[in-house]
Amino acid sequence: MLHLSRLVYALFVLLSFHRHRGGASAFTPQEEEQIERFQRYLRIRTAHPDPDYAAAAAFLLAEARSIGLRAVVLEFAPGKPLILLSWPGSNTSLPSLLLNSHIDSVPAEPSRWLHPPFAAVRDAAGRIFARGAQDDKCIAVQYLEALRNLKDSGFTPLRSIHVSLVPDEEIGGADGAAKFSASEQFRELNVGFVLDEGQASPTDEFRVFYADRSPWSLIVRAVGAPGHGSRMYDGGAMENLMDCVEAVAKFRESQFDQVKYGSKANSEVISVNPVYMKAGTPSPTGFVMNMQPSEAEVGFDLRLPPTADIDLLKKRISEEWAPTIKNMTHQLIQKGPTRDNKGRPLATPTDDSNPWWSAFKQAILASGGKLAKPEILSSTTDARFMRQMGIPTLGFSPMANTPILLHDHNEFLKDSVFLRGIKVYEHVIGDLCSLPETSL
Repeated sequence: MLHLSRLVYALFVLLSFHRHRGGASAFTPQEEEQIERFQRYLRIRTAHPDPDYAAAAAFLLAEARSIGLRAVVLEFAPGKPLILLSWPGSNTSLPSLLLNSHIDSVPAEPSRWLHPPFAAVRDAAGRIFARGAQDDKCIAVQYLEALRNLKDSGFTPLRSIHVSLVPDEEIGGADGAAKFSASEQFRELNVGFVLDEGQASPTDEFRVFYADRSPWSLIVRAVGAPGHGSRMYDGGAMENLMDCVEAVAKFRESQFDQVKYGSKANSEVISVNPVYMKAGTPSPTGFVMNMQPSEAEVGFDLRLPPTADIDLLKKRISEEWAPTIKNMTHQLIQKGPTRDNKGRPLATPTDDSNPWWSAFKQAILASGGKLAKPEILSSTTDARFMRQMGIPTLGFSPMANTPILLHDHNEFLKDSVFLRGIKVYEHVIGDLCSLPETSL
């Protein structure tokens, strides 16, 4: 039986959603207020290396109070507040819904932007320019505005709804989602399903992500006898290190070819990219140019899909990329979980075996949206920590017909896209927290 409050909510959305929005003048006063609140949040400088977490927390807590949500501030590391908001359901014994968003953002170079990156300028086309507009301050405000609208419509959730607004995602999440997901406070939430950030879609289909690639770092060091810059001999540190770089480059090409020729998506292959190299003998004017160094080092960033065979990769590194017979050593550093608490790959099913997925998919369709084929995210989000707990988690940001600009100069989100996302979340949140007990 359909939850009674869902009928009230469905009528509310039916009356308000499918209106054409041609520009700022077409928006209602309520929608203009929602846009203004989004701009206020964007103007808080939460970029690393010194994110203003205190100001962001003050803003979020004030908005939560205005909506009538319960609020708790957790601090797993000094000066890094984690805001936890809750709307108890009518049956608090059922597994709950968690909506996650990170507060922090990456730095911006003001000289490369059309508008100051923390001014949240809204131009004549409705584009709101700001660092964090897509990644991912938008979804935090959209969550809150969707909950505000649901409350105003008289909706009562069956399952409890929680919103976690976490620090430090952009620097790995160690003091944010990682500690939160492993905490007693998290366990007490009895989370059954999580929504976290996704990415914009240049098409009219929303993108959804069922897994992330896991980040690894590889550091290779080579040693050898120093020699005069004019000598040609075997076993030099730089010569051996260049052999490593060439071997890695061949592997990278084999992976990238699968992407270029369409057999695999970028997120389905192993990416490996050199990020630094250290060698040479320093001199007052730079480096000694007539001396071959005795030590050299190179670092690589690797991203592995959940299907990757890590043992096979380790074998490749030790035998092909950095063999000890060439006076090379290596360090492969895992930078986060790759398996859940039952030893399974960190991937959420996107078929009918997962009732949460079925409810999510139906909610998107009911909102008038279309879903692209579920993907693995090329990068990494806090979702991995939730999946590590064995909790089904999807990455989703309702930004269709929008260029992908996370971490780019001139990051923006159109006002109409932002507002549509609120309505989409009303459907998604309403349907997910109304999922009957018998469905799981």
